[in-house]
Amino acid sequence: MSLRGLQTGTRGSASGVPVQSARHVIPARSRGALRVSAVAEAERTATSSSPAPTGDITNKLKYLFGKEAAETPKDAYHGTAWSVRERLIDSFDKTHEHWKKEDPKFIYYLSAEFLMGRSLTNTVYNLGLEGEYADALRQLGYDMEKVADAERDAALGNGGLGRLAACFLDSIATLDLPGWGYGIRYKYGMFKQVLKNGYQAEQPDIWLTSGNPWEIRRDGLRFEVGFGGRVERKKDGNKEVTVWTPSEKVWAQAYDNPIPGFSTPTTSNLRLWDAQPISEFDLGAFNAGDYDRAMLDRERAEAISAVLYPNDSTPEGKELRLKQQYFFVCASLQDVLSRFKATHGTKFELLPDKACFQLNDTHPTIAVAELMRLLVDVEGLDWDAAWTITTKCLNYTNHTVMPEALEKWPVKVMAKMLPRHMEIIEVINEGWTKWLGGHLKELKAEERAKRISAMSIIHENPWNKEEMLVNMAYLAVVGSSAVNGVAAIHSNIVKDEILNDFYQIFPSKFQNKTNGVTPRRWLAWCNPELASLITETLGSNEWINDTEKLSALRAHASDPTFQKKWAAVKHAKKEKLAALIKKIHGDSVNTNALFDIQIKRIHEYKRQYLNVLSIIWRYKQLKKMTPEQRKKAVPRVCLIGGKAASAYDMAKRIIRLVTAVGDVINKDPETKDLLSLYFLPDYNVTLAETIIPAAELSQHISTAGTEASGTSNMKFQMNGCLIIGTWDGANIEIAEETGVDNVFVFGVRADEINQLRKERKNFKTDPRWDEIMKDIEGGMFGDKDYFKPLVDSVNNMKVGNDWFLVANDFAAYLDAQEEVDKVYKDQSEWLRRSIMYTAGSGKFSSDRTIREYAEDIWHVKPSRPAA
Repeated sequence: MSLRGLQTGTRGSASGVPVQSARHVIPARSRGALRVSAVAEAERTATSSSPAPTGDITNKLKYLFGKEAAETPKDAYHGTAWSVRERLIDSFDKTHEHWKKEDPKFIYYLSAEFLMGRSLTNTVYNLGLEGEYADALRQLGYDMEKVADAERDAALGNGGLGRLAACFLDSIATLDLPGWGYGIRYKYGMFKQVLKNGYQAEQPDIWLTSGNPWEIRRDGLRFEVGFGGRVERKKDGNKEVTVWTPSEKVWAQAYDNPIPGFSTPTTSNLRLWDAQPISEFDLGAFNAGDYDRAMLDRERAEAISAVLYPNDSTPEGKELRLKQQYFFVCASLQDVLSRFKATHGTKFELLPDKACFQLNDTHPTIAVAELMRLLVDVEGLDWDAAWTITTKCLNYTNHTVMPEALEKWPVKVMAKMLPRHMEIIEVINEGWTKWLGGHLKELKAEERAKRISAMSIIHENPWNKEEMLVNMAYLAVVGSSAVNGVAAIHSNIVKDEILNDFYQIFPSKFQNKTNGVTPRRWLAWCNPELASLITETLGSNEWINDTEKLSALRAHASDPTFQKKWAAVKHAKKEKLAALIKKIHGDSVNTNALFDIQIKRIHEYKRQYLNVLSIIWRYKQLKKMTPEQRKKAVPRVCLIGGKAASAYDMAKRIIRLVTAVGDVINKDPETKDLLSLYFLPDYNVTLAETIIPAAELSQHISTAGTEASGTSNMKFQMNGCLIIGTWDGANIEIAEETGVDNVFVFGVRADEINQLRKERKNFKTDPRWDEIMKDIEGGMFGDKDYFKPLVDSVNNMKVGNDWFLVANDFAAYLDAQEEVDKVYKDQSEWLRRSIMYTAGSGKFSSDRTIREYAEDIWHVKPSRPAA
């Protein structure tokens, strides 16, 4: 049924205006990976009754924006986006009409963030419309790329977790799997990062200023979500029922964002929830002169969907973050059950055969308690039946080994905000620990009690004996049917360390699902020149949906002619990135230099600190060289980008160190052509789409055993960028696919970490390390007082410092960097490795990851609508 039909059961488009069919065309080989053949274009024009794109673009501008013609690229973007939107909705309607008829099992992906990036380019390519819209824009005097640049990035995510979710939605649609994403429609995102005198400053990312043509507000489709209040027991005939009466309620308003697959008629959905007040405006309070109270309900509601990851260092911040998580989970589960009941009534025993939920990290794991509440309190099922259904429907993905990311909510916060859920969690925990006691009955009483205490969902805060915590990861494990890590090493750490007690009890529940990224956005669409070269070389563009075919590039890796073409594409991308650096910083950089990139969330475990320390050492060595010696040095342009959480003081100090070092070396006339360092602010998907194709060396240097997987490493790999990294996360599997000898690996291994941390106070630091620490402390880069905590954080004289073993890996890291220079001087060898990286990237398509989820965890099968 149509978008409107999904809401009311009636036929029609989202706008109420009939939408004509747009025949889906697969990009043809004759014009490379990204173009539509003349034959296919003619066929579509002859069979489609949709208006011609040129006229449709101008019509949209006239009737939606009151403009007779596109006066700016932004105008052209709006006209194009609203025109493409109609084709997208048509595909969406057909897909969901088919799924309603077939009634397949659905996968619902619950995530606190979806880092979608811009939609125009991805949509026209995935729908096979790029040829006709590129031609239409040329007729209007515009270039597609410049028009696409006018789009704002959707501020719905921050880092790898959100971008992975976006890639998964692309693959779910491309593989014709019935599935949706569910999340929050953040009004201001996380924040817009700006630099003020080299320091990070946060500003609201007001991305919805000009509207969002890619979303459809579903008027009439909203659910009530409550917080706080009281819980009562009441009699309903002979049965006692539990009634939760919240003290605060909001509406969750649905917004749909259609997600088109590539080379398929399937268009799936990302449903986002916007928090809105139950009471719009208190006129009585306003008339009484209490203007603040008149708007209080609206302000409290809108705060829930305002900002991604509010600062939870305060009690109020903790409450808001818990409210956010429950808000989107509650609305999503109500939505799914509502659709289920419309088809199957109250036959809830069928729910596991029709719906499964993937919990993307601990943020949505309150779903365990919420699904139980809905089934028991609202639908009237008995506890055991509801528990059986819940545990069959839910699955949990662990994304981290970092303790702060394994959420533990204070019981007093949970009881205050979600009193009924706290009761449910207590009952779950009571049943779980009782069952566990029976399962461990062969152990001695003391050991059994110790194990039960260690595995209790509700446990004592080790840092505050008077506070009890709810361990959301434990709740997820107990309440789900499958638990997975996201890289081979990470999944082993989950089983052997983080959740080892649970693994011993439920070994079959634990799996690995190595992450992947969509080859459409992260190679074909962001690097069309390289995509066209690959298609020309392989003789077809089938690799876009079957990345294993990229392995055929290995046969060309040492071919000088092919290497020359490969190098030309890379240099063109470097020129584009250099232009961006010029725009942001006003400096021209050497495009013959090695482009050395580290872009990811700023965090001590990701060790941007280690990177900048090595850059300082490189600079010092260059200063010591004679002019003749400098001629033999490998020039580098070093770029670092990423956001520091607003309350993460040490990460902000690292950003300031990067900018301070850059201020010194970029202005040095002796070395600026041989070494430069820039921090690129407000790192997002669009910035990555320019950076990654241009990168020659990418840094993935987290302390071994701390990075769950990484996905930026896969994007770099697909684009032929070499990796310098630790034996951590997906780096290991990338090395296996690319060839271990082609990767610059350094540093301690994960199984050494705990012992090295114990011995850290006795570690003798490298003299080069000591010299750099003195330089920073001495004010070589200014701000010496501000940088002192950074120096102290890795001071081996203080027990517990340098937790991430920066000093331990420093010497090995410098050695690896010397090897990078050596190989880069041999351009033939460097290009051979670059080609081998792309050739070995087939495994890291999110299509492969999603197939594994579908087969091993979700048991969801493809259901493809007719073209």
